[in-house]
Amino acid sequence: METNKARAIKVRTAGLVDAGEITRVINSAFRLAEGFFIDGDRINLEEVVKLFSTGTILLAETDGDVVGCVYVEPRNSQLARSYLGLLSVDPGQQQSGLGSLLMGAAEDYCRRAGSQYMDIRVVNLRNELPAFYRKRGYIETGTSPFPPDIETKVPCHFIEMSKALTPTL
Repeated sequence: METNKARAIKVRTAGLVDAGEITRVINSAFRLAEGFFIDGDRINLEEVVKLFSTGTILLAETDGDVVGCVYVEPRNSQLARSYLGLLSVDPGQQQSGLGSLLMGAAEDYCRRAGSQYMDIRVVNLRNELPAFYRKRGYIETGTSPFPPDIETKVPCHFIEMSKALTPTL
């Protein structure tokens, strides 16, 4: 799909065979980022497998190793909206531009599929995330509650954000 030759990073669509590595990358990334307010894994293998029935997972690989992933899902066909979630970069690869590369690949994928808007949600306790997404054209559109079945160390909620996916020429 996409290659960054300087770093030999390839972005491709994941398959069920990749579910174990996807689970590993998501949990290691989220454990590092969210350990201050939540205990345990972010996702399990069964949940990752279920994602393949509702959306698409894009993988970033270098030398055959999965170093990042992102999930995209069509949400509202009349309004041509997609949802982006689980953006995850292996802790050893963070701050390398890989998150931005995956965001661009996800937006391009959804744009090609006919989406006109991309929606995301971030936990309000992750202070760095709204700025990360604002730099990429996302705007805050509201808030929503954190799932009540997930126990957190401190109260939190989601910040909803959205971006218009302008067609590429």
